[in-house]
Amino acid sequence: LQKSIVFCTGLTKLQCSNQSNNKWTARETLMDKGIWEETRQKYPFKPMAKFLQTGDVAVTNDANLAYYAVISIGTPPQFFKVIIDTGSSNLWVPSVNCSSTACQNHTRFNPAKSSTFTWANTSVFVQYGTGNFSGLLAYDNVTVGSISVSHQIFGLSQTEADFFASVVTDGIMGLAFPSISASNATPVFDNMITQGLVNQSLFSIYLSRNPTGSVLTFGGIDSSYYTGQITWIPLSAQTYWQVSMASVRVKGKVAACTGGCQAIVDSGTSLIIGPDSDINNINNLIGATTDQNGDTTVNCSNISNLPAVTFTLSGSSFTLPASAYILQISNVCFSGFSPGSPDFWILGDVFIRQFYVVFNRQNNMIGLAQAVNVSSATNASSAVNECVYTTLGFLLSVCFSLVCVYSGSPILSFLI
Repeated sequence: LQKSIVFCTGLTKLQCSNQSNNKWTARETLMDKGIWEETRQKYPFKPMAKFLQTGDVAVTNDANLAYYAVISIGTPPQFFKVIIDTGSSNLWVPSVNCSSTACQNHTRFNPAKSSTFTWANTSVFVQYGTGNFSGLLAYDNVTVGSISVSHQIFGLSQTEADFFASVVTDGIMGLAFPSISASNATPVFDNMITQGLVNQSLFSIYLSRNPTGSVLTFGGIDSSYYTGQITWIPLSAQTYWQVSMASVRVKGKVAACTGGCQAIVDSGTSLIIGPDSDINNINNLIGATTDQNGDTTVNCSNISNLPAVTFTLSGSSFTLPASAYILQISNVCFSGFSPGSPDFWILGDVFIRQFYVVFNRQNNMIGLAQAVNVSSATNASSAVNECVYTTLGFLLSVCFSLVCVYSGSPILSFLI
């Protein structure tokens, strides 16, 4: 048999061995270009996606500060990291025309590079707990996980608050109700429902303590992420994901929310926020102390002895052990309870991580079930991210219904 001679100049050994048989796999090609890992993150392997009418979206935990997903906008797609925020309703990303410092170190959308882009000729302004953005509304195709939404309205920022320069995310994807959407822009999930892209008018969130492993599921409930039964809680308002809370108990006694209060389940807030007097009472009961910088901490060696904190929502109890509400960074342990809200509560990621949460638009309810693999370890952040976020020292504002109250809890606080 005559053997052919293959010249392999400039090729890897693996590609050289395959070239003679014309076997260039997609993986080899991407590895050779140095974009294999990036492509894997953008296009995760989902063999069942074409058979299921639900959309699983991989979510990244950024040092317990924020949870974000990668979405694409436009044709061809331009990729962005957006915070998963059940406490707001607008989708927005930076624009190439943004003049703020915060836009310069983030991916910016270029309308000229998308063949499906159109302007909406409407301006938009959104105030968040940590700043604001202003810009213009536009329409384009948006893909979240395996779901592609046609003609989705979204914001292109022209100015952004300086705070956004300090986070890794590019923009925000709001998942609350249309009634609170700035400039009446239709939220992404509402268009998923209208366009028949999901089987059920609900989405579910599982937040991991680890950098990876968190999941946002559109149109379905994944029982592999929780144990026991889902407890359903009716919404008290169809604006935010708001529910009625009867009390907050520590050591079996009412410690906060005496006589009842309102609570918002918000994936865009990292901590549990409440009225100053209530939060101070809880922190006192768990043995936390506040220093001159506003940092509320406990003795790390005493976490196993701290009491559980129980929230009663519509007659059902949901308990956080100390391992859930204490956040450890290196050798410092911070309380997950922070003051800053005038008369309602924000149940942020400290609360959500303990449960699998279903946001049901069809029946206007929230479902809670005990999340699986809830680790007792409190030190979940990477060392690199810890160093970044413990030195920011932000003075935060919590802004809802045009009421802004400033909070002095600078570390590990992120409110959208």
